[in-house]
Amino acid sequence: MNPDLARLQPYPFEKLRQLFAGVSPAPTFGEIKLSIGEPQHATPPFIQRALTDNLAGLANYPTTQGAEALREAISAWIAGRYKVGKPDAATQVLPVNGSREALFAFAQTVIDRSSGHAKVVCPNPFYQIYEGAALLAGALPVYLNTVPEHGFEMDWSALPEAVWRDVQLVYVCSPANPTGKVMNLDSWKALFELSDRHGFAIASDECYSEIYFDEAKPPLGGLTAAASLGRSDYRNLLCFSSLSKRSNVPGLRSGFVAGDAALIKKFLLYRTYHGSAMNPAVQAASIAAWQDEAHVRDNRRMYAEKFHEVTPVISRHLDCHMPDAGFYLWARTPVPDTEFARELLRQKNVVVLPGSYLARESAGVNPGANFIRIALVASHEECLDAAQRINDFCLSL
Repeated sequence: MNPDLARLQPYPFEKLRQLFAGVSPAPTFGEIKLSIGEPQHATPPFIQRALTDNLAGLANYPTTQGAEALREAISAWIAGRYKVGKPDAATQVLPVNGSREALFAFAQTVIDRSSGHAKVVCPNPFYQIYEGAALLAGALPVYLNTVPEHGFEMDWSALPEAVWRDVQLVYVCSPANPTGKVMNLDSWKALFELSDRHGFAIASDECYSEIYFDEAKPPLGGLTAAASLGRSDYRNLLCFSSLSKRSNVPGLRSGFVAGDAALIKKFLLYRTYHGSAMNPAVQAASIAAWQDEAHVRDNRRMYAEKFHEVTPVISRHLDCHMPDAGFYLWARTPVPDTEFARELLRQKNVVVLPGSYLARESAGVNPGANFIRIALVASHEECLDAAQRINDFCLSL
């Protein structure tokens, strides 16, 4: 067995299952699950039709690089969304089976374990795939706390030069899971300068980039930041995006990576052996999704309505604010987060995720402790009902 498997921690939802063992929710309430970031809005019918209309493609082996039509559709979307020059669809864009598998596989591509002291920097709290990818690539995760005192920003200066010398990969998540923080241009500039100095790759997880609350102010993306700073070759940078949240197709498992052509060339080589080609019918449905923005604007409108109504209710008793983007509320709890989540289930049958399950102790603290993550993915009515139940529960504390 791979000895690094023993270094993996249980996934947050396994911890949640154990936390809730033996809890009997109040029978007067139906369950409302706001713990997992799984979009619940309906999948657009035109995407479903594109999938079923192209099932004949199942008779052919797809290429790992994906169809030219898909890469061109993604390239055109990037140019329009991020206001950058159209990336070379042949060398700067690569379709992937959702951002999750690509974020994991990328570490296996870029980490040189022969050094014996490779490090991977990731935000803390974080998406646990970053940690697992680092460990199974033979690297040591380095956790950079994102805390309210620093505006939930990643403070690059918090790591000493001796650590940066060993860093081979930095994961960033913008908009962030769970805080919803969007990286600003100054933060990108500092990160690019560190990357130039030490030679590490940057994996920018942007799977929440299309859920925001002002149509005139889309979140800054890594490609835009790079281009605006004179880095139009996107050196050392790959951005990871997905249709799951944007188009409400989490089961489609479709996304892309885009950026540095040299990194994509090596990543494609790895994926050719890994067996990561995208289903031809999924490629056809993905082309349809990337070429349409009307359904994405409608999706944003539904999230915005929920956030504008739910946030004031929950913030009556819990310290929380509208995120920059994404579909999570990151709320501070007056009691330990695990106790809060367990008792909320028992008394009100609302499921939320303890923030401590999304973080590791670093610099003497767990930055997720005494927070809960509330995913506003359920229907409008359910989210409002859950918010009132949370409000009533807080009155009993």
